[in-house]
Amino acid sequence: MTRIAVLSDIHGNLHALEAVAGEIRRLRPDAVLIAGDLVLNGPNPGGCIDALRVLESEGALIVSGNTDIAVGDFDYGSAYPQYQDGIPETVRAAAEWAHDELNDDQLDWLRRLPAERRMRAADDTLVLVVHASPGSQTRGFDQALDANVIFERAAMTDARVICVGHTHVPEVRDLGFKVIVNGGSVGYVFDGDPTASWAMLDIHEGNVTAEIKRTAFDALSVANAISERGLPGDVYRAATVRTGKLVR
Repeated sequence: MTRIAVLSDIHGNLHALEAVAGEIRRLRPDAVLIAGDLVLNGPNPGGCIDALRVLESEGALIVSGNTDIAVGDFDYGSAYPQYQDGIPETVRAAAEWAHDELNDDQLDWLRRLPAERRMRAADDTLVLVVHASPGSQTRGFDQALDANVIFERAAMTDARVICVGHTHVPEVRDLGFKVIVNGGSVGYVFDGDPTASWAMLDIHEGNVTAEIKRTAFDALSVANAISERGLPGDVYRAATVRTGKLVR
């Protein structure tokens, strides 16, 4: 059997990341997959990168998310194709602040992250980790998507298991020929539960099972740190962390 921890969307929330990392080290899975969106919005982007690099040194596979492109290179058209009439100032200010908080070495690491990584389980099952969906960092597996679109996006890879984030809502979706594992969000969840959300995946003789995990962290402390920063939109970011619901 191969056991894999799947986490995503840390969003600069070091308290949440440290809590989840501690739980993962206690459970000792065979692999750790981290599906991007690592630094934007939260109060400690540099600390998150340092902690992620430790996980990487321990074997974690890490990919880039769309907001990592915004922070690393200010390529807003690539990071946010939905904004056809210009990037909101709230997004631009947060990306520029996070960029300035990172040193050159941290920025270089963020920019070097691949868009996708793959691994083989012990039974040779192919597992893909990508931020949103195969071939895309912005087109996710949203719960409201038409089933035909879900199947079309899932078919863009030969991987039996697709590990993603992006939606900030945890979900395990078994399509029969594929299993989509969305761990939700470690640091910026939208499902109404203000805890860190991630997933544990087991693969054994072709069978795939996954469980959503929740890990408590000091959400109020993180929300207060965001509020004290005072960037445009921080009042809404703080409320999102505090409540576990998207506030905007």
